Amino acid sequence: VQLQASGGGLVQAGGSLTLSCEVSGGPFSTFAVGWFRRAPGKEREFVTGNGWSGGPTYYADSVKGRFAISRDNAKNTVYLQMSSLKPEDTAVYYCAAGGNVRDSSLGNDYDYWGQGTQVTVSS
Repeated sequence: VQLQASGGGLVQAGGSLTLSCEVSGGPFSTFAVGWFRRAPGKEREFVTGNGWSGGPTYYADSVKGRFAISRDNAKNTVYLQMSSLKPEDTAVYYCAAGGNVRDSSLGNDYDYWGQGTQVTVSS
């Protein structure tokens, strides 16, 4: 299984950006998917996760109301729509997928990871 993340870039505070993650080589519709991020000098943190296709979705408190995860099973792609971006959202964003994710906020529950895409929010 391979994950290819894209869509990162430089955006001004208050702006919007959509990340994409294409998943290949596995039964995408049965996978739980999630997004995590790592800011410079910080630990990786959970952003959002979708338990399985049609399952519950969870968000970190820091992004609730601003970020939205969605998936297109026909395209084997998961998206992260980000709006009202803040400088503190600056990080490398990683998508993840797994077939046996019990807690979508736990990175160790995921089997597969994308390479990361840089998001930089300027003030």
